[in-house]
Amino acid sequence: MILTEKIESFVMHCGEMGSRWGFNRTVGQMYGLLIIHHEPLSAVAISETLNISRGNVSMGIKELQSWRLVQVQHKPKDRKEYYSPAGDIWEMATRVFEERRKREVDPTLSLLRDNLLDEPANHQEEYAQAKMHEIHDLLETITHWASELQSMSPDKLNTLMKLGSGVSKVIDMKDKLLKSS
Repeated sequence: MILTEKIESFVMHCGEMGSRWGFNRTVGQMYGLLIIHHEPLSAVAISETLNISRGNVSMGIKELQSWRLVQVQHKPKDRKEYYSPAGDIWEMATRVFEERRKREVDPTLSLLRDNLLDEPANHQEEYAQAKMHEIHDLLETITHWASELQSMSPDKLNTLMKLGSGVSKVIDMKDKLLKSS
């Protein structure tokens, strides 16, 4: 399969973004290709299109499956496995966020909780614990907020995001009303 310049640009960009999402460039390219291709692709098609080894494709598919981002499909009278994105773009974003939370935020929260259980031994540890408590509270708030967002439908999320700074204006108005009371 030959990629147009625009599609190739998108696929290569997904490779660069992959490292920011938590997986390598090749896996990001594979996922970008799967996202924009209208039909499921075989490992051979992915390998040939991206000019990467079949082994890299196999490892990349396993990585994408561990993130729950791809699904396997079979075609009648064809022994090959075909791969496509598991869900729509909103589901992808939710899964990436959820996996990042599990891999990054949850271990940090666990470490912070353990450290906050101990009594500080000196002024330096007391100061450090105060900062760790601030980080803990921020991460807890973000995690709670994110889980509430994940329970919303894509339509509600889209509406909320379109409100943008309008939400800030509502909060500012509320604060002004409370001060004047």
